[in-house]
Amino acid sequence: MTPRVLIVVGFIAALGGVLYLTSERGPRSTEAPEAGTPLPTAVSRPSRPGKVVDVTFLYSTEKKDWVEAAARDFERAHPSIRLTLVGRGSLEAAQAILEGREQPTVWSPADSAVLRMLASDWATDASRGPLFAEAGEQAPRPLVITPLVFVVWADRAEVLRKASGGGAVSWKVLQKAVTSPRGWPAIGGKGEWGLVKLGHTDPTRSNSGLQALLLATLEYYGKRGGLTVEDLLDPGYQDWMKALERGVTRFEASTGTFMADMVRFGPSRYDIAVVYENLAIAQVSQAQGRWGELKVSYPALTLWSDHPAAVLQGDWVTPAQKEAALEWLRYLHSRPVQERALQFGFRPADPAVPLKTADPDNPFTRLASHGVQVDVPPVAEVPEGPVVRDLLMLWSRVLTSGR
Repeated sequence: MTPRVLIVVGFIAALGGVLYLTSERGPRSTEAPEAGTPLPTAVSRPSRPGKVVDVTFLYSTEKKDWVEAAARDFERAHPSIRLTLVGRGSLEAAQAILEGREQPTVWSPADSAVLRMLASDWATDASRGPLFAEAGEQAPRPLVITPLVFVVWADRAEVLRKASGGGAVSWKVLQKAVTSPRGWPAIGGKGEWGLVKLGHTDPTRSNSGLQALLLATLEYYGKRGGLTVEDLLDPGYQDWMKALERGVTRFEASTGTFMADMVRFGPSRYDIAVVYENLAIAQVSQAQGRWGELKVSYPALTLWSDHPAAVLQGDWVTPAQKEAALEWLRYLHSRPVQERALQFGFRPADPAVPLKTADPDNPFTRLASHGVQVDVPPVAEVPEGPVVRDLLMLWSRVLTSGR
């Protein structure tokens, strides 16, 4: 099994578990970024007196705006700490750390499961110590949380809602729509809309794509959890899932860039997309002036992403960097920064920060007409490791073969 598959398998196997450990950071990778990977961003700040400590923060791209806003304020208050921000898809980042292509000081993937998976794969080399601390202030903690949602252009959303029986958008209805040569008219839409264009990220590179596969599979079997290897080997399921995946126009590496493309290119590229709630919240207003109204729809079952932050314990991280990294994490967990996360569509990890506030800019009240809601549907149960392994192998070998 390839390192990438190992990374992904470990990720999903851990996906529903207890939140993992927090850790540290290190000097950034000296290698050039992969194609499509955002370049590192050095946060501009006033001149720094005395010795400066460098902290590289590798993070999942969907929290880019919140992270960059926090970093600007942090560096003004901490002139002796220089932050370098590197945005990358969670699974790609895990693979890069495992292979030594990235050596960050702090890492924050989209989900604790990815972090735990990397810790497990890292431990297969007995010559190096644990990558993350297991207790104390350096143990990983979530920064913000967000569920998986559908984002649909408003006119299409109404058609999908009716076709789904008036409730949550159904994966089975989506599969019927994307597989029909009639396109949108097959479920009551307009012929001028053409074929149904579904979008989700590459599940071997991005957390949200993997979550999409799980939710579609669970709905096919009418389950909330308990998927088995035998379920995945069923020919009827494989045919159904392969047809669904044929309707995905492209598999992007990052959920953040994927959502931006939906707004940039409009329904000419995507009719409906599977993304994180925070990205939907961030983009619905921007879409209004370009292509029309976007609606947020919560699936009948969803999955959480808890965005843990960890200071890496690698030998490239110095004691001074560890302390500087902890200052950065303390700042991100502070009440004002947690409250500001609401402005970027995140649900704060701090349970003391309310979602419903009197602030007119609070997106959970301001965007209610777009479908944004405080209450979240039931959360799916994550399958065991062997099921995840076979699901990913199935996706790579069968479901997307020939693409």
